[in-house]
Amino acid sequence: MRVLCIGHIAFDTTLPIDSFPKENTKVRISRDIIHCGGGPASNAAYLLGCWNMPTTIIGAVGDDILGEYLIEEFHQVGVDTSLIEKIKGKKTTKSYIVINTTKGSRTIFTKKEENLNVKRDYYLSNDVDEKIHAEVILVDGEEYKASVDILTKNNTAISIIDAGRVRDSTIALCHLVDYVVCSKDFALEYTNQKTVNDKTLFHMYQRLKEDFTQATIVITLEDKGCFAEIDGVCQIIPSIVVNPIDSTGAGDIFHGAFSYFIANSYSLKEAIILSNITGALSTLKIGGRNSIPSFNEVLERRKNYDILI
Repeated sequence: MRVLCIGHIAFDTTLPIDSFPKENTKVRISRDIIHCGGGPASNAAYLLGCWNMPTTIIGAVGDDILGEYLIEEFHQVGVDTSLIEKIKGKKTTKSYIVINTTKGSRTIFTKKEENLNVKRDYYLSNDVDEKIHAEVILVDGEEYKASVDILTKNNTAISIIDAGRVRDSTIALCHLVDYVVCSKDFALEYTNQKTVNDKTLFHMYQRLKEDFTQATIVITLEDKGCFAEIDGVCQIIPSIVVNPIDSTGAGDIFHGAFSYFIANSYSLKEAIILSNITGALSTLKIGGRNSIPSFNEVLERRKNYDILI
């Protein structure tokens, strides 16, 4: 069983502070600054590697030292990087993340150069057919053409989209996958709702289900869990209660875990419960990738799920 992750690859610099800074002030950083890879599909691939799932990542980096660093980081957890493209003359995407450790919230500033995207035409390429074959495909909407090409070539694979932002490319990909796992922000904007409550959640779910008829819909609600239809009943599947210090990458880590559990034939409800736990545990450490919990830690917390929610 192989998972193929397609999308955004970035180099993250995380700055932890005790409260979000006011404009035109000076701030002293008292904790260690964290450097590691980032990006939705990228972080998901890293988790899958940590959990010993055969995984390939497709995305673009610059032909610079940061691109080499990210490739080596993937190698350390066994992720296949042979389809990462190093784009000549471009700099690797960089994200600067300000963490308010008191609230566990984060603000992200990202610099991505124009045309820093994969160039290979996967639909026409025969030399990489074996490498792009996978039983599960996760896309994040960042590499639209490559995603369409590979989804077309793997039309029997289980396909999942991490729909975080409302963009034409993301919406188009939502029509091609088996699981639309979207953020509450995506659901709110897509359905023109202002707030999340029982009524609007059901309305958002119905609209998404009507538009993406081929897909199972899951709406992620951050620390509240997820909204989905289980055995014909729409419900919130709660997360566990934690005291977060950094939510960076929690959604990406959720999607990586969700891909793992779906790939291994867990039921939808159990996949969501375990993915909720995985994402929640990741908020207990500063930084994205270094906060990924072990598989055994997730299973251990599952034993007390009814107490922890």
